[in-house]
Amino acid sequence: MSQVKPYKLAAPIQAHDQEVLEVTLRRPTVAEVRAIKALPYKIDKNEDVSLDMEAAAKYIAICAGIPSPSVNQLDLSDLNNLAWEISGFFMTAASAKPEASAG
Repeated sequence: MSQVKPYKLAAPIQAHDQEVLEVTLRRPTVAEVRAIKALPYKIDKNEDVSLDMEAAAKYIAICAGIPSPSVNQLDLSDLNNLAWEISGFFMTAASAKPEASAG
């Protein structure tokens, strides 16, 4: 899986005193996951998956490099889509390690 994903916003937001039309999500680090202390999703006893929007919003801010108040400006569809994109990083392994070449 790619380490970064560009995402075109349905509606612009303000971040760092600029209008933002696209964000690029990067894979969170283990240190960031430990600092947030939550996954961006929850699995209930029936194994249904749902988003933890509070945790997802924190990941969006960190992984898109935008301030938390900018996350609050996202269109609802952008918030939902970005939250699922963040969750996707947790569902698949990072790119496979290259095999050592025989020499």
